[in-house]
Amino acid sequence: MQRMNSRRKSILSAMHIAILAMFLLVSSFALTACGSKTAKNTVFSVDDIPGKTIGVQLGTTGDIYVSDYEEDGSNTKVERFNKGADAVQALKQGKIDAVIIDSQPAQAFVDANNDLTILEEEFVEEDYAMCISKSNSALKNRINEALEYLKAQGTLEAIINNYIGENAGKTPYVSPANVTRNNGTLTVATNAYFSPYEYYEGGSIVGIDMDMCQAIADYLGMDLHIEDMEFDSVITAVQSGKADIGASGMTVTEERLKNIDFTNTYTTASQVIIVRDDNASASGANIGEKFKSDFLTANRYQYILKGLGNTLLITVCAALLGIIIGFIIAVIRSNHDMTGHLKIANFLCNIYLTVIRGTPTMVQLLIIYYIIFGSVNINKIIVAILAFGINSGAYVAEIVRSGIMSIDIGQSEAARSLGLTYRQTMVNVIFPQAVKNVLPALTNEFIVLLKETSISGYIGLTDLTRGGDIIRSITYDAMLPLLGVALIYLVIVMILSTFVKKLERRLRSNERR
Repeated sequence: MQRMNSRRKSILSAMHIAILAMFLLVSSFALTACGSKTAKNTVFSVDDIPGKTIGVQLGTTGDIYVSDYEEDGSNTKVERFNKGADAVQALKQGKIDAVIIDSQPAQAFVDANNDLTILEEEFVEEDYAMCISKSNSALKNRINEALEYLKAQGTLEAIINNYIGENAGKTPYVSPANVTRNNGTLTVATNAYFSPYEYYEGGSIVGIDMDMCQAIADYLGMDLHIEDMEFDSVITAVQSGKADIGASGMTVTEERLKNIDFTNTYTTASQVIIVRDDNASASGANIGEKFKSDFLTANRYQYILKGLGNTLLITVCAALLGIIIGFIIAVIRSNHDMTGHLKIANFLCNIYLTVIRGTPTMVQLLIIYYIIFGSVNINKIIVAILAFGINSGAYVAEIVRSGIMSIDIGQSEAARSLGLTYRQTMVNVIFPQAVKNVLPALTNEFIVLLKETSISGYIGLTDLTRGGDIIRSITYDAMLPLLGVALIYLVIVMILSTFVKKLERRLRSNERR
């Protein structure tokens, strides 16, 4: 009978998940379809920008130039997004009036969204170059030499024409067969959401900048390694030595030159203005076609699977590290509370708890990656495990300490009166009861840790959330990738929550015996 009830509850839980998932999908699809044509275009030229709400990608030249409007008293608002695709989605939903972005990515966005258009008037012209550390002048000179060679040979023009213009796809770059790669590795930092300069295709990062970097690496006799990260982290990665150069459709500006150096320019581009097209006919793919495009075409679901694998690996390892750190700190602090010993260790533990619990997890992750391991070539998964494990340890410590302190002092006194040492008392009397009391709280900490790992993308690590972002950057569809990621998190959390509830019932049942 109990098995039947348990099975019935499992079936009901699965039904609840399925119903909730369908509700999210259907309601979001309906809201997107109904809300896509509610706002009218209000920007028809550069002169219309003052007083409007403009979307830009954080850290781009569009961001830099539009910032001037914020300071001129025109009540212009600038909304800054981590990705151009996010800005375009906000434009489609009527949350902003226009998006200023580079011309080629803008064209890709417009080609994928028939309700958007690009104004004929350009916002500003610019030249692209690769950023490089001010302390790496030797490499800068070698790259400039390679650029001049590639320009003279027509290789650079062929690379650009392979992605832009009538001959697109006809002149792909192929590394020479006789290249000797004995000069190390050229590490390139980029933001692979910027078609046609850098974007994902077939599981790899391709584009004008990436082919150009491969040609430069071939000329220098080096292997090429590409690091994908947020755009505003590219310069930081180069400054800290995580990457040799940054190639991400980057423009030389006076502000950037204060912190970073640049190679010679390799192409000219322009910033343009994307607005809503009031004359566009309403059309769009149905949810089945969107699902196929987002997940099945070119096996794009693999980005989700890879991200899920990394998320689970980071979560489990970080949780184990957090438990080890937490138990050590809890023992030190509880020992000090009960005996007054270990004053210095307790003082250091309090500093650790104050710093870790008083600062955001994302900031800790960035500090560990870009500062503590700034000059060390370390696996990003290890960095994430350390960052989240150290963060979790602070919370586990207080959970365990509260469990230890919840045990009646009389039990410790009784154990000591029987001749047990302090260590024997803690191991044989206090710890078993404390662990039993805090197990549900520790499991809940694991759930929180699972969701916190969604910020791993800030160091260029492909976690579950970033896997969805990669799909969004390819298909320009935000709804299904985001809902898919949310649904996976929801299912995992519901499974863990069910486990916590069963654990709590089991513990209460044992207490009644």
